[in-house]
Amino acid sequence: MSTQAPAPKEARVIPLRPQTPPRPAGVPQAPPSPREPLWRDLVGDALRRERLAQERTLKDVAEAARISMPYLSELERGLKEASSEVLAAAARALGLGLGDLLSLAQQELTRYETVRRRTAPTARHDGLCLVA
Repeated sequence: MSTQAPAPKEARVIPLRPQTPPRPAGVPQAPPSPREPLWRDLVGDALRRERLAQERTLKDVAEAARISMPYLSELERGLKEASSEVLAAAARALGLGLGDLLSLAQQELTRYETVRRRTAPTARHDGLCLVA
């Protein structure tokens, strides 16, 4: 009979992101592309912009929408995903329809896409670039 302890089991680690090979010395790192905005960030920005344009307080709009002031604040900061009912209530409290609010968010997304296209590299190369 053997009295040896069982060998420890090794965990298999699967990386979530592919590992990038190290960059050779002297090769500059490409600037990171801007993070694509989340829909909740776009809607929250639209809510906040409209509320501030109307010079209204969080408390005033939250009461009119019948949602809590902290929740409305979290929506505006993009920390919460709101249901369509809550978004419609917040929009109505600001004198907008749900479609108006979503249109404002879509305009913000379009603005982001325009900036991203302007700043994105137009050509890719692997370190060799010929200029005539």
